[in-house]
Amino acid sequence: MGGNTPCASCKLLRRRCAKECIFAPYFPPEDPHKFAIVHKVFGASNVSKMLQDLPVHQRADAVSSLVYEANARMRDPVYGCVGAISYLQHQVSQLQMQLAVAQAEILCFQMQQQDSSSPSMAQKEVDEKSFLLQNGFGGNFVPHVLNNMNLCPSGNNVVFPQEQPLKRESLWT
Repeated sequence: MGGNTPCASCKLLRRRCAKECIFAPYFPPEDPHKFAIVHKVFGASNVSKMLQDLPVHQRADAVSSLVYEANARMRDPVYGCVGAISYLQHQVSQLQMQLAVAQAEILCFQMQQQDSSSPSMAQKEVDEKSFLLQNGFGGNFVPHVLNNMNLCPSGNNVVFPQEQPLKRESLWT
């Protein structure tokens, strides 16, 4: 940029925008909030050092990441982006649990509708566990779920351990 119109960083820092200003390509004067939030969270000096240490072709992505993290840090100063990721991972885990419950109930209904030649209770338990494993419920939570649930004990009843409710309703409010 340099010369006539200072970039958003030089304008905020009240300095002359040089031709070789490292901020100019990434913080245009039309978007002053972008630099202001990055400066508030990381500091202009630190951002300058980070950008100088990167190859030119990676700087735009780095600035994009810094802006994203700065916005996340403003919403959640302690955890930032990690808080958002943890929240979403917890939601995925809860949805997987709900899906496992629904599939187990479907399996129970299917098993109840089989012919009168029904296998033993031990065989039903093995069939139910293998059904869950074959339908993508491997991973870390399945052994815990399978060991702590009672599939079809007397009919179509499926009991799972209780989940802890989320402590926060929304990450963004």
